[in-house]
Amino acid sequence: MGGVDKGIISLQKKPLIQHVIDRLIPQTSEILINANREIPQYEALGYPVLQDDIAGFIGPLAGFSLGLQHAKYDYLLTVPCDSPMLPMDLTHRLQANLLAQNAEITVASSDGNAHPVFCLCKINVLPSLLNYLHQGGHKVSTWQKSLRYIEVDFSDQSEAFVNLNTQADLTALEARLAHAAQL
Repeated sequence: MGGVDKGIISLQKKPLIQHVIDRLIPQTSEILINANREIPQYEALGYPVLQDDIAGFIGPLAGFSLGLQHAKYDYLLTVPCDSPMLPMDLTHRLQANLLAQNAEITVASSDGNAHPVFCLCKINVLPSLLNYLHQGGHKVSTWQKSLRYIEVDFSDQSEAFVNLNTQADLTALEARLAHAAQL
């Protein structure tokens, strides 16, 4: 995306992260934002902004760690800011499966592919994450699969997990949404 922080890139005249927040508001009681750049723009959204506190860029697990440390509730839902079409029933389906199968973590999947950053986990998994990071681990799915892990199939909503990595991706989604609005 040309070095621009993806969360603040505009889609239909609002930042990608605002699309995500709009879909999360009815699904969760708390929203925390993990960002390391453009902090004032994220703070303007009105939610706590947590900056990585682990040396070096280790990727999504730094955000998982912060979320688990700062969450006020027993579960943490994680989603990326570049998937503005996330399912409106994401939390419900992940939590229902987590509870039904006595899992520690549930991860969304579709069409046979896991989406590790779309997950719900119990906050008591923090010690295992900190241990994994302390041992030099960085791969989200490796840590997740070390827990009581299950995948929840969202193949009925596969497009919800498309993330926007290029300007072409953004342009294609804009066109698709504009077309859908005309129908």
